[in-house]
Amino acid sequence: MNHALTPRIAFLLTLPPLLWAGNAVVGRALVGSVPPLALNAMRWWIALVLLLPLGWRVLRSPGDITTRWKHFALLGLLGVGSYNALQYLAVQTSTPLNVTLIAASMPVGMMLVGLFFYGERPGTRQIAGAVLSLLGVAMVISRGSLETLLQVRLVPGDLLMLLAVALWAGYSWMLARPPASMRGEARPEWDWAEFLLVQVIFGSAWATLAAGVETQFAPVAIQWTPWVIAALAYVAIGPSLIAYRAWGLGVSTVGPAIAAFFSNLTPVFAGVMSAALLGEAPSWYHGVSFVLIAAGIVVSSMPRKA
Repeated sequence: MNHALTPRIAFLLTLPPLLWAGNAVVGRALVGSVPPLALNAMRWWIALVLLLPLGWRVLRSPGDITTRWKHFALLGLLGVGSYNALQYLAVQTSTPLNVTLIAASMPVGMMLVGLFFYGERPGTRQIAGAVLSLLGVAMVISRGSLETLLQVRLVPGDLLMLLAVALWAGYSWMLARPPASMRGEARPEWDWAEFLLVQVIFGSAWATLAAGVETQFAPVAIQWTPWVIAALAYVAIGPSLIAYRAWGLGVSTVGPAIAAFFSNLTPVFAGVMSAALLGEAPSWYHGVSFVLIAAGIVVSSMPRKA
């Protein structure tokens, strides 16, 4: 059962968008220096090493993990192995502001996953909000050009980010609606670090597999510099450990629908960071897109009449 939104939870749900916006900007800045799938794999290797001192006790009872391996294999694939890899791939051909605005369609993804996989039927306001959010996403993809939209000329990065949104919605619903083996007395007595460590173990395996495929089909040498090392440290600590802990706690407390509202802060932070650090100033259609997405949030979150 979801609980009321408190200032503490609101703060925890604001941290991930800020850190993920920085993740998109850093990923864009590293284009040409680090291959995207290698970047994702190294990010989670570092996170795994940092988590071990905090969550190593979970490894003392491997049976608790092996009996739930299917759940964690999927959870690791969606949340760790896929979403971030797709985002790093997306910023190869798109901008941080574009990909984070497309990610702002998350409420639509949450609604569709909830409907088809969890039997959560959306209300009229939710559908209206979803339409507005989709119009905002269409504005970004079309670059504000009706002709471009009609010709369906999509930047590859935009399509990859739409796929990432769908997978992240599935990950969030899995956190909010875990299987019976992860509920109540059946759930192992893991703290947050132990639970996240299990996710990262499985997710790192997926990320490593993807990076291995990348080296075979698109080999690119890593350009090691102090900046690259600092960037790796940031993406491993901020958008990984801190953001995932805060997001998991927030989603499990208030549910995916409310949490999705906070995910829409990401393009705001990304726009500011991109302008300040990359010189990629927002265009007029970015503003229109964000207004449409924000309107969708307001409409979908309005309380129902008694």
